[in-house]
Amino acid sequence: MKIDIDNRAFEKELNEKGVFYIAGVDEVGRGPLAGPVVTACVVLPKDYYLEGLTDSKKLSKKQREKFYDIIMNDALGVGIGIKSEKVIDEVNIYEATKLAMYEAIENCKSKTKIEHVLIDAMKLDLDIPHTSIIKGDFKSITISAASVIAKVTRDRMMEELDKKYPMYGFKDNVGYGTKKHIEAINKYGIIDEHRKTFKPVCDNLDRINNIK
Repeated sequence: MKIDIDNRAFEKELNEKGVFYIAGVDEVGRGPLAGPVVTACVVLPKDYYLEGLTDSKKLSKKQREKFYDIIMNDALGVGIGIKSEKVIDEVNIYEATKLAMYEAIENCKSKTKIEHVLIDAMKLDLDIPHTSIIKGDFKSITISAASVIAKVTRDRMMEELDKKYPMYGFKDNVGYGTKKHIEAINKYGIIDEHRKTFKPVCDNLDRINNIK
């Protein structure tokens, strides 16, 4: 896959300032009707390059799985943050995403030093120098790596949920509001993993699916 920009520019600029332990942070799952929001924090070795690595949304499932294994093997540190649909309903999706990012960063810090954090679009209150980058999952290789780890982690969680509730098609829609998913909600009702503050889920609060 051709990369149209230098997706190591942010990392190189920091390296020139003597900063080498750079963490990339990204999230997956802000829009779905079901399941958690998942974030990842990844620190890569200096001058790291992985041909074709970019925003996880631009990659096929096969590519993401391949890159996931490589990144998990090569990274200096990886941290995951997960906030459930219950937390999302309690504090809203934006705040839940921030909480998940803080969790991912702390988990990564337990494995490696972090001198600077590059974040995809979100604004965080950190005691570490940090930069928020619009479309960072495309512009920064470190954030791209985090987006892949978060995406594969969440997709695997939704595939497991699909085994319990196959009627919702979670292995294909990973919780997003596809036609099949919405039709299933209207037919079978909702499950615990649905986000009760999201439409059309909230329109079906009196129809709980009791299948176990």
